[in-house]
Amino acid sequence: MSDTVMSVIAIFLATILMFVFPLMSTADRSDDISQQEVQTQTTRFVDQIRATGKITQTDYDNFLSAIAQTGNSYDAEMEVKVLDENSRKKTGEASSSKVGENKYYSEYTSQIESVLKENGVYILKEGDIVSVSVKNTNKTISQILKNFFYQVSGNDTYNIAATAGGVVNVNGN
Repeated sequence: MSDTVMSVIAIFLATILMFVFPLMSTADRSDDISQQEVQTQTTRFVDQIRATGKITQTDYDNFLSAIAQTGNSYDAEMEVKVLDENSRKKTGEASSSKVGENKYYSEYTSQIESVLKENGVYILKEGDIVSVSVKNTNKTISQILKNFFYQVSGNDTYNIAATAGGVVNVNGN
């Protein structure tokens, strides 16, 4: 009787070692590849914005399409810190150089998307700061397996995330 129980336990452990752990390893590797692709596409998108000084509806749609090709769904958040040109100026008529620190105000994803829908382009100027962050919204196979075996769960956990940002180099036209 004890030999039978030991055989069943041995078969169960062998099954876990032969199938489950390689599956978890492969799923983790798939998430790593998705992570690298999303980071690359996010950096490429932000660099394009910085180099051209504008966000176009076509570029934004291409970016969302490129990250969706990893097979996951994502929440992409954009923030543009617009340099306020009316922050304090010298009173001299010929001189318009600023006194003091630069002041910025922020515009977020919903505001940017509404401008894109109306005009097809969101124009930035030199000195504006743009940042884009992306997080997956679905549970990947790796997350499902980890939740099953390790009981690591939570609604706010994400496995794939990317962030990129920088200062705009040119005035968009």
